[in-house]
Amino acid sequence: MQIDVIETAGLGDRSYLVSADGVAAVIDPQRDIDRVVDLAADRGVRIGLVLETHLHNDYVTGGLELAHWAGADYAVPAGDRVAYERLPAADGDVLEAGPMRFRVVHTPGHTHHHVSYVLTDADGAVRAVFTGGSMLYGATGRTDLVGPEHTCELSRAQYHSVRRLADELPAGTPVFPTHGFGSFCSATPTSGTSSTVGEQLEVNPALTQDEQTFVDQLVAGLTAIPAWYARMGPANAAGPAPVDLSPPREVGPAELADRLAAGEWVVDLRTRTAFAAGHLPGALNFELSTSFLTYIGWLVPWGAPLTLIGETPEQVLEARRELVRIGIDRLAGAAVGSPEELAVGRALASHPVSDFAGLARAMAADGDLVVVDARRDDERAGGGVRGSRHIPVHELPDRIDEIPAGEVWVYCGSGYRASIAASLLARAGRRPVLVDGGYGDPDTGAAAAGLHAPPVTA
Repeated sequence: MQIDVIETAGLGDRSYLVSADGVAAVIDPQRDIDRVVDLAADRGVRIGLVLETHLHNDYVTGGLELAHWAGADYAVPAGDRVAYERLPAADGDVLEAGPMRFRVVHTPGHTHHHVSYVLTDADGAVRAVFTGGSMLYGATGRTDLVGPEHTCELSRAQYHSVRRLADELPAGTPVFPTHGFGSFCSATPTSGTSSTVGEQLEVNPALTQDEQTFVDQLVAGLTAIPAWYARMGPANAAGPAPVDLSPPREVGPAELADRLAAGEWVVDLRTRTAFAAGHLPGALNFELSTSFLTYIGWLVPWGAPLTLIGETPEQVLEARRELVRIGIDRLAGAAVGSPEELAVGRALASHPVSDFAGLARAMAADGDLVVVDARRDDERAGGGVRGSRHIPVHELPDRIDEIPAGEVWVYCGSGYRASIAASLLARAGRRPVLVDGGYGDPDTGAAAAGLHAPPVTA
């Protein structure tokens, strides 16, 4: 048997293609199924089974379309109510694909009906377990995504689910989770890129702590939920439409100027330093990197017209691929070219870029300097730049009036969110200065510059 990992770094997720004797099974496929189809072709295998561990809350699944394309059985947890035909996967069921057997284990916690799949060969030998959002690497899936009223119940269920897997499986069983590589579906940060059940016995909180300690620490560690998550479960239950990866409609400079003047969401995909050096006034900077999908999905109002600006057609297509993974299928259009080419004679905007040492000098020169911390609440809980105002970037559009007119320095954990915040501030008429650097970097971060202040405690 061969297990291929399909990474989706922008979501912190993994899908899997498991193959043997010319037949394959796919676990938790993303919306852009061409990656799976191409991999199956490379392996020379036919997809006979598509498995979902749960109705996902962080992305739109490609499972339904992939199963239809391949003529494969499509297994979804039996307890989930869906609007399409599927194979209901119930505890104890065994699903087959060639010589592979997948035993269904009900592992509630991440969702009520979540299941894991234990892979065995035709002789019954355990080869792996696919754990979705249950047992992760050194952590578990978060338990608050189906509603806060279920969090405590699901946290206790998660504890027992992970322990069930550890009790029923050999210590050497390889563990293949869907979440946990930067995903916000992880209750706490994960560690490592591979593991076994035996290794998890030593490091996983659900296996090293008593139940009440585990529940208390899990609930206390839950962070803000990205805004788009609320729409993913219903979309997956309804049955996603086939994916469309075609190029968006081309937008010319005149139309682009009109959209910017109207205050629409016009997103420049270039690096934050390139954007700061010169951009179309009113454009917003969401650098196309591994954080792109998280923050554009979090900030752009659902259904709002969205126009992309890319340096190349390939960059625009890459962004489109990212966006369809969370159901942003309709783009208002895209413009390709440099800011100078798209400005057609209009003046470009720009803002300064500095670092934490520069911020320290500016604060020493101006005791009333306005500094904004764009990090999340859980990050701010560890302290921040002394005197800074804390407004998480995903709250900034609704709190922009809290920022006084004039110059505003803005920082985050790396510079990525600070650049988004700087572009939002510029659009609102402020004069941003981007602090481009890691807050916690030991050599160049806030502490190295003498700016770190510990959290205020009662």
